[in-house]
Amino acid sequence: MLLLSGPNIAGNEWKYIKDCLNTGWVSSVGTYVDQFEKMTAAFTRTRFGVATSSGTTALHTCLVMLGVNSFDYVITSNITFIATCNSIRYTGAEPILIDTDPQTWQMDLDLLEEFLSKDTEQRNGVCHCKNDGRRIPVIMPVHVLGNMCDMERLMMLAQKHKLIVVEDSTEALGSYYNDKHAGSFGLLGTFSYNGNKIITTGGGGMIVTDDEQLAKRAKHLTTQAKSDSFEYVHDEIGYNYRLVNISAAMGVAQMELLHGFIIRKHEIITLYKSELEGVGDISFQKITPGVRPNWWLPTILTVKQKALLELLNSNRMQSRPFWVPMNQLKMFSGNKFYHKRNCSDYVYRHCLSIPCSTNITNSQIKSVCDKIKELY
Repeated sequence: MLLLSGPNIAGNEWKYIKDCLNTGWVSSVGTYVDQFEKMTAAFTRTRFGVATSSGTTALHTCLVMLGVNSFDYVITSNITFIATCNSIRYTGAEPILIDTDPQTWQMDLDLLEEFLSKDTEQRNGVCHCKNDGRRIPVIMPVHVLGNMCDMERLMMLAQKHKLIVVEDSTEALGSYYNDKHAGSFGLLGTFSYNGNKIITTGGGGMIVTDDEQLAKRAKHLTTQAKSDSFEYVHDEIGYNYRLVNISAAMGVAQMELLHGFIIRKHEIITLYKSELEGVGDISFQKITPGVRPNWWLPTILTVKQKALLELLNSNRMQSRPFWVPMNQLKMFSGNKFYHKRNCSDYVYRHCLSIPCSTNITNSQIKSVCDKIKELY
């Protein structure tokens, strides 16, 4: 099977993990956790990194720290992996879903601006929904597939309407907008290291921020809010959300390879675009001006999506459809969905992601492209 986006274990992973096993430092305390946090903060040009057990727990921790709770709303993208909306619901809050831009597949900022202008108001310096008075303290943009929206405009809208920005950058490690790294625009940003991400720790996440107090609180909350180094004293409800040292060791080794992985992702998308140019109705994600994406998961749009998925997967070329839009899932179907043409549904029904592991060969890419051309 030619994997969609498999891990590339090509550096010091075995060495560092063996060091954890030899020394016994395999749990949530260890030098690799600290090193991984510092490497990520340095790479993203933020001051602090706090490692977590997943991208989902990173998002949840951010919302808890900001006091998001029941009867609040959080604005987010309708096209995203479900972890985004799940993290919102964990707090008791509900997502307000903004439709996607039909070309970039990011949050439609025209719709966002219209919603904020018409349907919200400020009370005591906090954004509220006009029709029911509920707070909207946070907006959580999602950098879908490593692309980004116009972050200058989004930050301006957030500032104008008194919204705190928490970036779901879980797919965007190595992506930049105007030379500023994803996750470094908002008060808090998050990353994921699932097995299919550009680097992996098997499973894991990271919070990044420039705010020292928030970084300290994130560490506190993710370690069960233990307030005494010796006694088992806990001063609030905490969570078992810390990344373990053995996973962080893998993360350190992967971070050492990240620059090369990003270069390879750019080579992969360049080859795909070259090979598939003019083939049927195939088009690729449009990149927002000013964005330098990591091209985490090359994805094409075509009316022949279902037939192409069947053809590729039957030939052991693992390909996947886009996520089901959040408003079409039963858990979120009753939530506010701001749209005009429901572009999310169109993107969902016409997009598929194609094999792009960083260790895929050029000949394998050409084989995928040849198979795609057969259909047209």
